[in-house]
Amino acid sequence: MCRYSMTIYKPHYACFHCCKTFKRRLMTDISRGKMDETEAKCPQCGTLMANMGLDFAAPKKDNLKEWKHIKDLYSVGIAFYSCGCYGPGYIPRDKEQLIAYFEEILIGYKEQLTFWRNRIEPTNNKEVQREQNKYWSNIGKIPSDYRPKKGAITNDDAKKYWFERIKMIEQKLKILNTSTN
Repeated sequence: MCRYSMTIYKPHYACFHCCKTFKRRLMTDISRGKMDETEAKCPQCGTLMANMGLDFAAPKKDNLKEWKHIKDLYSVGIAFYSCGCYGPGYIPRDKEQLIAYFEEILIGYKEQLTFWRNRIEPTNNKEVQREQNKYWSNIGKIPSDYRPKKGAITNDDAKKYWFERIKMIEQKLKILNTSTN
């Protein structure tokens, strides 16, 4: 059973300027049924803090290298969220592993784009069914938002999806490559 389903836990917020973390009091602690939607500010320096998720374990305050890595993770959208069953998943240990992780994802996305560029669209229901059986791993990676109610996914829709994903990963890599060590 999910450990977060039984109790409401306070989210962990991190201040990268002070190298401190705080658990923020929830509005449900004060008045029932209302959630606090305001931004969290550091009680010490007043800068906005990052919501790092319920599974976040902060490094020691004097471990500046680890704090820099946590800030890099947050800058590309990686935080420590999960349902509580298995943890937040793979979190690279340093900047080099993080860059390698995104480069590996980028390679996979480009392979998918190549598949959709070379695909011949089916013309009838029998071809659609045959293609779904043969290329289910490629077709299954396209979310339902990009799929038609009936028939096959068009090459243009699939290419648009993979172009968006590639652009997103390239932006994250650019952020990591431009951040100072």
